[in-house]
Amino acid sequence: MQDDLHLEYFYNASLVSVWPALQFETISTLMSRQEDAHRPVTPDPQWLERMYNNRMRVPDHGDYFTRWAAQSALVRQHLPCERDIAYGDDPREKLDAFHAPSKGAPLVVFIHGGYWKALDKSHHSFLAAAFHEAGAAVVIPNYAFCPRVTIPQITLQVARSVIWAWKNASRLGADARRITVIGHSAGGHMAAMMLACAWNVFDKDLPAGAVKNALGVSGLYDLEPLMHTPSLQEVLRITPEQVHSASPARLPRPVKGRFYSVVGGQESGEYLRLNRLIQKAWGPERVPVVATLAGLNHFSILDALAKPGHRLNAMARELIS
Repeated sequence: MQDDLHLEYFYNASLVSVWPALQFETISTLMSRQEDAHRPVTPDPQWLERMYNNRMRVPDHGDYFTRWAAQSALVRQHLPCERDIAYGDDPREKLDAFHAPSKGAPLVVFIHGGYWKALDKSHHSFLAAAFHEAGAAVVIPNYAFCPRVTIPQITLQVARSVIWAWKNASRLGADARRITVIGHSAGGHMAAMMLACAWNVFDKDLPAGAVKNALGVSGLYDLEPLMHTPSLQEVLRITPEQVHSASPARLPRPVKGRFYSVVGGQESGEYLRLNRLIQKAWGPERVPVVATLAGLNHFSILDALAKPGHRLNAMARELIS
């Protein structure tokens, strides 16, 4: 697989000539002046480590992973599920598909986080139960990890999983015209990329707006800070070219669809900044909801997504329906 992202898939070609000229000044201004007076103007690796090391910020993060895995195993026992379906040639290109409770249902593709280098779909089946309760079929893909592959390559893998979901929607009892992509952390980045994808260019069998809506939970919409965060860059190996081609906030807004951006109130200043940045980049018409949810950290926010009656769960249900 080539390293380039095939940008024609991800934005309107008519904007390509003007976007790079606007991009550097606009994004730099947003990052260093308007958003956070305490943010270093030049990259400070130690400060970035404090901002982006979520496992350090949440010492009991391992408890979340253990509980999610146990809950997810129970869900797979009780919901109709096809496991480890190959959607591509890479050994990691496999997905779990949960059938809808009734015909013609909406379809959710959930993309897990882990900074493109960790975690697994098997940790996240517990969310399928929440979406199933909302009446949806659910697809949860795995993808390859950095540094064996690049973030652009992972983005293309996830796009292939969405194509599988679209083409197999009826098999799951779902309506291919009602696809919502939801992602957490790195998955939030990819959810935004999926909404921006020109699907009819990627695959001629798909309509241009194959993904109707998307939800980014604690999403990473600009890759530049990660390129200067030592513990991440050691594995991710982000290049300046990848920053410009694979950062949703640096791409023109999607032509259609809604994107909701949500972050926990206990997350770092950088996550709060990125949560606002995507609306500044794409505008309120495309990103009508930007929410900071009090009392939630980078991991407990996923529990909120799964909890009926929680504001975040209600947002997801609104997009799904």
